[in-house]
Amino acid sequence: MRDWVEVRRGGYHDSVTLMRVSRRLSERPGVAGAMVAMGTGLNREMFGRMGFAVPDEAGPDDLVVAIRVEDEGPGGAGLAEAGEALEGLLREASRPPAREGLLGAPAPARTTGSAAARGEATVALLSVPGPHVLPEAMDALDAGLNVMIFSDNVPVAQEIALKEAAARRGLIVMGPDCGTAVVGGAGLGFANAVRPGPVGVVAASGTGAQQLMCLLDAAGAGVSHVLGVGGRDLSPEVSGRSALAALAALDADPATELIVLVSKPPAPQVLDLIREAARRLDTPVVFALPLPGEDDLTRAAEKALRALGRPVPVWPRWTSPRGAAPVSGRALRGLFAGGTLRDEAEMIARDALGRELEARGHRFTDFGDDAYTRGRAHPMIDPTLRLEALRAEAADGGCGVLLLDVVLGHGAEPDPAAALAPAVAAALRDRSDLAVVVSLCGTPADPQDRDRQAVALCEAGADVFASNAQAARHALTLVDGPIAEGTPR
Repeated sequence: MRDWVEVRRGGYHDSVTLMRVSRRLSERPGVAGAMVAMGTGLNREMFGRMGFAVPDEAGPDDLVVAIRVEDEGPGGAGLAEAGEALEGLLREASRPPAREGLLGAPAPARTTGSAAARGEATVALLSVPGPHVLPEAMDALDAGLNVMIFSDNVPVAQEIALKEAAARRGLIVMGPDCGTAVVGGAGLGFANAVRPGPVGVVAASGTGAQQLMCLLDAAGAGVSHVLGVGGRDLSPEVSGRSALAALAALDADPATELIVLVSKPPAPQVLDLIREAARRLDTPVVFALPLPGEDDLTRAAEKALRALGRPVPVWPRWTSPRGAAPVSGRALRGLFAGGTLRDEAEMIARDALGRELEARGHRFTDFGDDAYTRGRAHPMIDPTLRLEALRAEAADGGCGVLLLDVVLGHGAEPDPAAALAPAVAAALRDRSDLAVVVSLCGTPADPQDRDRQAVALCEAGADVFASNAQAARHALTLVDGPIAEGTPR
C-alpha cells in the first residue's frame, strides 16, 4: 500500500460535500482507503484511526486529503490516477448550478431579505455556520419571515435575542439546532413523508418528532404541523420562548385537534411553565419526555390516538430468522444517531435497573451530539463514526447486545442499510453470542422505503422495531431477562 497525505490551506468545502467525495473516491478500483475532510480535531482523530499521519500544522480551516492505494500494477489506480479523480470530484462538487436564461436574466438574490422580497414565503430555513447565523436570521425576521435555524453551535445569548425579536414581530424562531419541521405539509430538514392529520407537534427534539410522526402515520393518523423549537429551548436560559409561541400557534390552528410536545430532558422550572401554559389552551396537550414517570414516545402516540378516538395498532416489527438468543450477563451498548431516541432508551433501562445500570456495563452514545458533529456531517448523513463504533463494540466480548437506531426521511442517508446491513452481518458472523436490535424510524413513503430497509437489516440478522421504546425493552430483555417496567432493582 502507498499513502498520500496533502494539506490545502484554506481549501474549505462543507462536510456533506467532502463526505460524498470521500465515499466516491473510496469506491474507485485500486483505492484501499480515502478521507477528504477539514482539519478539525475530530477529523484528525479519524485520520489517525485510519492510519494516516496528518501534519501538525493542519488546522480546522485547512482541507486535508488522505488516500491509500494498492501497489502500482495492472488494474491499480495508482496515486496519480487517484489524485486526478479527486480533482474531478472536487470540481464537480464546487460547480455552481446552471442558470437559465441569457444576458439580462435577474441576478440571484444575495441576502435573505432580498430573496424574501421576490416571493410569498413565510419561512426562511438557515443552514450556515453557527457563529454567522445572527445577521441572517435578523434579516429574515425583518423581512417578516418565521425562521428555522438548522445550524448548531449558535451562542445561547444570540438564540435568546432572536427569539425575543421574533416575539415582538409575532413570528417564531424554530431552532437553533432544529433538524425537523413540517409546515403546511412541507417537510423541512430531516422530515419523513407522512400523511396529513389532526395532530400538531411542538418539538425540542428532531428525532423525537420523527418517531412521533412515523408512529402516527403507521396508525393511519397524521400531523397538521411539526414546529421544531431547538434542543435548548426548554433550558433555564431560553425558558421555552419558542415552545410557548408554537403552542399558541397550534392552539389557534383549526386543523389541529390535539398537540403533542416532545423534548429532550427539560429544566424542571421550564417544564412547569410549559404545563401551566398548556392547561390554559383550548386544544388538549400530550407530553412525551425522556424522564422517569413520563410517557415515552410510543406511549404518547398511543395516548394521542385514544384521545382522538382512534385504535392503537400493533406496531410494526421484523424478527430475524437467525433468532436472538438471550445473552445474560453481558452488556447492552446503544449506538444512536438520534439524541432523544438515545435518551429514551437509557431512561427505559434506568427505570428497570436503577443504580445497577452502570454496574452492568450498559452504555448509550449519541453520535449526533455536537462533540461528534463539529466539522463533519450528522450521522444520519455520514455513518462512518458509528460504523467504526459498531465494529469496536462487536469485538468486545463483554458486549452482548448492540442497539442502534436508523432514522429515515428527506435529507437522511439515501440507503442506510447498504452500509449498515453488511456491518451487522459481519459482526454476527464473528460472534454467535451477540445480538443486534434496530429501532427503525420511517414510513413506507420515505425515499429510503422503511419496509425495504427493514427487510435488509432483518436478513442481516437484526431484530427490527418501528417503536424505539419496544426496541429498547427487547434489547434489555435479551441481556437482563424479563423486567417489570418502572421497577428498579
